[in-house]
Amino acid sequence: MSIKILSVDEIKQKTNSYDVPPILFANPKNLYQRRAKRLRSLAENHPLANYLLFAADLVESQLAVLENQPLAPQENLQNLAEIQPLDAKTFKRDDIWLTYLTAILAEIKPKANDQILATIELLEKSAKSELEAMATALLSEEFNLVSADKAVFIWAALSLYWVQLTQQIPHNCRVEDYDNLQHCPVCGSAPVASIVQIGTSQGLRYVHCSLCESEWNLVRAQCTNCNNQKNIEMWSLDEKLAVVRAESCHECESYLKIMFQEKDPYVEPVADDLASLFLDIELEEKGLFRSGLNPLMFPATES
Repeated sequence: MSIKILSVDEIKQKTNSYDVPPILFANPKNLYQRRAKRLRSLAENHPLANYLLFAADLVESQLAVLENQPLAPQENLQNLAEIQPLDAKTFKRDDIWLTYLTAILAEIKPKANDQILATIELLEKSAKSELEAMATALLSEEFNLVSADKAVFIWAALSLYWVQLTQQIPHNCRVEDYDNLQHCPVCGSAPVASIVQIGTSQGLRYVHCSLCESEWNLVRAQCTNCNNQKNIEMWSLDEKLAVVRAESCHECESYLKIMFQEKDPYVEPVADDLASLFLDIELEEKGLFRSGLNPLMFPATES
């Protein structure tokens, strides 16, 4: 979906204030608090409990750094009025993200086991140029160039930077067309999952970004990857609860998780996607590929 961030003049010309919001922007502090709490809840009696608890520690480290080192006002962000104004592949990032990485590593280090500690120490010893190269590879979706253990830390720092950037751009927007559904309209990154909401946006489906944490509206029963509306199938591991399902498309042979707040108001896109990893395994065995990315678990590399 092409969604344009509006300029000040375009906002003044906008007359209908009752439109469905095309984009929902994250409140970083609340987001990290909810995610960490959900991860710890999901870890109870879960086969992947240790990893879910590590993920909760990582999210809490993001929150601590956010509170201690908030991003200063950035020049010209208030004047951005375009589609994908914070494009991950082209936006000139500030090296403050490296400061965030150092702080995140310091926060989580006392809680780390030997394996995680070894990764932290490798990152601490890495040259700035090496870290920047890994960041560029990840933002360009060249995940095979960065080992999964390092990627999760680098992405955590980049995401903390990007989510704060989104707080400084104009938050009014409009739908320009219905192409490019698979990419975030703010930063162009892959989604994590989609969520059908309750409350003021009851029944509306929003797709959650893996980098800047923004969410964009997309009609239901439609492939988030190719816009196809035919032969969409739903899969789940527990038909009775079905808080988390996977929506697959026969046209492009992809799938993405979809979650339902009406079945569990505490469902959280990143946490619940990670905790439902066994659903991914089943779908991949059926020959379907995942069209999204979970920022807390990157694809394994061969090297």
